[in-house]
Amino acid sequence: MTAARPWYLYLLECRDGNWYAGITNDLDARFEAHAAGRGAKYTRAHPPLRVLASRPYADRASASRAEWQLKRQPRARKLAWLQAQPEV
Repeated sequence: MTAARPWYLYLLECRDGNWYAGITNDLDARFEAHAAGRGAKYTRAHPPLRVLASRPYADRASASRAEWQLKRQPRARKLAWLQAQPEV
């Protein structure tokens, strides 16, 4: 039996300097979707340049809770907060 794929919380840097956070179970495909304008409505208007950071989580629910917590952080702490989270 194959292990379940992890979910990822990710933080993108957009072309205008803004950051975008989201979750996915396929980080490469999701970034490509954002870059091609098929991702979130926000990234269609603010195309991403790169993934600043990502963190794996065991399931969608835990990744979603972490996304909620990340979005509550001030911008100055978001990257450090994401990088400091324990790995799953």
